[in-house]
Amino acid sequence: MNESHRMIEECEKYGAHNYHPLPVVLERGRGVWVWDAEGKKFMDMLSAYSALNQGHNHPAIIQAAKDQLDRITLTSRAFFHDRQGGFFKKLAVLAGKDKVLPMNSGAEAVETAVKAVRKWGTLKKGVPEGKAEIIVCDGNFHGRTVTIVGFSTEPQYKAGFGPFTPGFTIVPYGDIKALEKAVTPNTVAFMVEPIQGEAGVVVPPAGYLAEAFELCRRNKVLFVADEIQTGFGRTGRMFCCDHEEVKPDVYVMGKALGGGILPVSAIACDDAVMGVFTPGDHGSTFGGNPVACAVASAALDVIVNERLCEKSQEMGAYVMGKLRQMNSPHVDHVRGKGLLIGVVVKDASGPARPFCERLMEEGILAKETHHQVIRFAPPLVITREEADWALVRIAKVLGGKVA
Repeated sequence: MNESHRMIEECEKYGAHNYHPLPVVLERGRGVWVWDAEGKKFMDMLSAYSALNQGHNHPAIIQAAKDQLDRITLTSRAFFHDRQGGFFKKLAVLAGKDKVLPMNSGAEAVETAVKAVRKWGTLKKGVPEGKAEIIVCDGNFHGRTVTIVGFSTEPQYKAGFGPFTPGFTIVPYGDIKALEKAVTPNTVAFMVEPIQGEAGVVVPPAGYLAEAFELCRRNKVLFVADEIQTGFGRTGRMFCCDHEEVKPDVYVMGKALGGGILPVSAIACDDAVMGVFTPGDHGSTFGGNPVACAVASAALDVIVNERLCEKSQEMGAYVMGKLRQMNSPHVDHVRGKGLLIGVVVKDASGPARPFCERLMEEGILAKETHHQVIRFAPPLVITREEADWALVRIAKVLGGKVA
């Protein structure tokens, strides 16, 4: 038994079985590459679900963390600290909003947005207390809390976890008429993923986000964009909504905001919404801690200074073009934006997981989502040469040819 097998057995024995990972034990990483416990090298084409947009162990982000660890690591929000204001300003300016509210996980940021828009509805729109409605889409994935899974349409995410929080209306994703029909006088917000990542990299029809935003504006409904997975360059723009020149009322952010070091999330909105919070309404002991602020600030600098949005746009077009030209007998179609790419496997070829297992054997780490989709989302620092290396091996597994 090698070291990896021993570690996997230990995890299976003592850890909860709430994940089904590929059988690889990763030990170190750099850029787009990772190594297992036996020293085998793999290309990471998942990026921890887009938390590693800047790549593994980016030296500037690692240095920011090391420097801060020698100074002060935690103050709670009972006090200010010297890394706070600068990070808040940087993120607010980048998002084009008045204020930010930092949390830790993406799910916490979603919960924060839910609380913000509900209170806004009561205080600013005049919705009766306890009657606020939030519209969401089928196929959504906004996190794993009881409230959030309560408005999921994936049966497994809900099974056995009820009762659930009321106040959510579900409409078909990408259907503007269904959204319009669902709006009532008590609707306070429409929360949407600009691209549904966990649903299988589902891209809505062109113009949908812009139409939905205008519909919300006409009805005094807040447009909330969950950019946790699609933000910070993943789709070729700083935020995915930028593709349709939509500036949401509320941004929900996370994943790459932590630079692959630690969980950092936030919402960003203008004073009209953020102003509903007063001291004691909401909080987090670790939200916006000194290390998080130092790391997130460095993570944002890397995205901007290394032009990762532009690189994602360029490399995404290149990789998707090559994937579409492979003419694989197993692929139905390829979809996505930037470096968030879904390869849809034909039903007749079986589920996507066996293809992911064979990709692992070829040195590529990718993961199936929703049974029939292989998600390719490498760090945005990937080079043309590295992409070509991966494409040859992907073609081998999928039975296609690289043009």
